[in-house]
Amino acid sequence: MTVTYSSKVANATFFGFHRLLLRWKGSIYKLLYREFIVFATLYTAISVLYRFFLTGSQKRFFEKLSIYCDKYAEQIPVTFVLGFYVTLVVNRWWNQFVNLPWPDRLMLLISSCVQGRDEYGRLLRRTLMRYVNLTSLLIFRSVSTAVYKRFPTMDHVVGAGFMTKYERKLFDDLKSPHLKYWVPFVWFGNLASKARKEGRIRDSVDLQTLMNEMNKYRSWCSLLFGYDWVGIPLVYTQVVTLAVYTFFFACLIGRQFLDTDQGYQGHDLDIYIPIFTLLQFFFYAGWLKVAEQLINPFGEDDDDFETNWCIDRNLQVSLLAVDEMHMNLPRMEKDIYWNDTSARPPYTKAAADYCIPSFLGSTIEMGSTKNNLQRIEGMGLPPVVRIYMRNQ
Repeated sequence: MTVTYSSKVANATFFGFHRLLLRWKGSIYKLLYREFIVFATLYTAISVLYRFFLTGSQKRFFEKLSIYCDKYAEQIPVTFVLGFYVTLVVNRWWNQFVNLPWPDRLMLLISSCVQGRDEYGRLLRRTLMRYVNLTSLLIFRSVSTAVYKRFPTMDHVVGAGFMTKYERKLFDDLKSPHLKYWVPFVWFGNLASKARKEGRIRDSVDLQTLMNEMNKYRSWCSLLFGYDWVGIPLVYTQVVTLAVYTFFFACLIGRQFLDTDQGYQGHDLDIYIPIFTLLQFFFYAGWLKVAEQLINPFGEDDDDFETNWCIDRNLQVSLLAVDEMHMNLPRMEKDIYWNDTSARPPYTKAAADYCIPSFLGSTIEMGSTKNNLQRIEGMGLPPVVRIYMRNQ
């Protein structure tokens, strides 16, 4: 379920984000705590082995190995590789959200363009809208694990009312090795053309507008299918993952606190707990976990898209718009500002501070000060111009 916290950060305050740091669901702690425990445990085990179990010569060898690992671990370009990868993943994630198929524009057109308050007109509108929702369901079934678990077979699709048994037979009889999410759109176009011939759609312009919106909706569906088909190249994901985990594998040895009596440069302090190494692991590995969660937003992570909710919402709202709300208009009445030339909605006491005068430009008050009036007098302008500027 998507974690929403917008109301918590509506206003910038002192330590405004501190309340968010204590949340568990959707947090970086929930994603990373297992890897963090493993890293801290391995570091502690190596430290105990070095301090209490190695002989003198073995300690000297380990110290040289630690300095070597620490020196060359910094040559792994973790920040560059990881930063570019996460940016790519976030952009891809946001584009998928922007292109989720919403039927609102189509349902408004169907409600206003497909005429008839009789049973057949109602059947036309509901069937057209059902084809639209069926298409999005077929797409979501092919890309979302949550939706597939809800509708694992076409029998479940028929049982949920998105498809009739006769339509299911036509759908199955159409032999194609490819995903057949586009079939309901063909039905949609054929039915819309039939409605135009029957006069239920009164104008060819309305039919064209309806088909254009249908094609836009189809484009959203095909784009989601394309994102699922062509992902970020596997080789890039492997490079980033190897870079991060190789870096911290080297840190297990390279960031150990060495014997201060040996006089190694940078090892004159022994505080046992590698605070900044643990923080670095938390930030870098957490960065990688962000990409891991967002790379496919149609899974079942805390912040993945609520595709089942989208299906429920779209079906309920769209059928309501094309059926019960078809030609259902409220009575027109004069608004409360009918004879008011300066309409202004009232403010509550809590919102009184937001009642401010209109902004008229940054220079509007320049001519009202005494210094500016004196400056105008000394500019050597013609008398008529000076009088005009003084009066403004």
